[in-house]
Amino acid sequence: MKSISANLNIMIKASEKASKILIRDFGELENLQVSKKGPKDFVTNADIKAEKIIIEELKKARPNYSIISEENGVEKNKDESNFWIIDPIDGTTNFLHGVPHFAISIALQSNHEIVCGLIYDPIKDELFYAEKNHGAYFNNQRIRVSKKRDIDECLFAVGKGKYNQDLIYRRSGSAALDLAYVASGRFDGYFQNNLNLWDIAAGIIIVKEAGGIVNEIDLSSLKNIKVLASSAEINTKFIEKIDNFRLF
Repeated sequence: MKSISANLNIMIKASEKASKILIRDFGELENLQVSKKGPKDFVTNADIKAEKIIIEELKKARPNYSIISEENGVEKNKDESNFWIIDPIDGTTNFLHGVPHFAISIALQSNHEIVCGLIYDPIKDELFYAEKNHGAYFNNQRIRVSKKRDIDECLFAVGKGKYNQDLIYRRSGSAALDLAYVASGRFDGYFQNNLNLWDIAAGIIIVKEAGGIVNEIDLSSLKNIKVLASSAEINTKFIEKIDNFRLF
């Protein structure tokens, strides 16, 4: 693996350890206990166990860092300038239905800026990661956003929101992987609103370090976040296809 920082190495090890739980439980879906967390929003034992493992591993290495996580919320510790941002399963609904498209997402926010992020798909064993000013990588290979210039030839990932129906698009059910796929050129762009910070924190820096553009995001907001990401070549055209994007 290319030379990486100590913090990214900690994140990778935490995600790999948590992935073992997810792979095991994904293979035994009928035994999962599921409780309703809200409309179309579920939490599983796997979610909770994976998050617990990730937090334990991160705290072992960086006990003073603060934490933002999907299940536990905000935990302020001695060091409030550094926050781990954790989503143990981005794509929970896919996971619950046996769809092998979900990921672990971990980011490090330092002094109000995302400086490091990883997105790990344990079923496909695909790891996307990036550090500020050091590029973005997929399984140790440098990645870049798509070079397409004709928007009619592009494939976009979308979530809930208003967009021009003549776009060629897919809904995958995982915001983290959608951003990772934009960074690696699999998707040409991605749009969604009403997201949580833990859904997208790692993806933000991975797309940027892959040469892409992500709209300005207020990192102090944990919920109701809008995201539009793409290459520079099609960004303006993509925004034009999203009705009233700036009003969300």
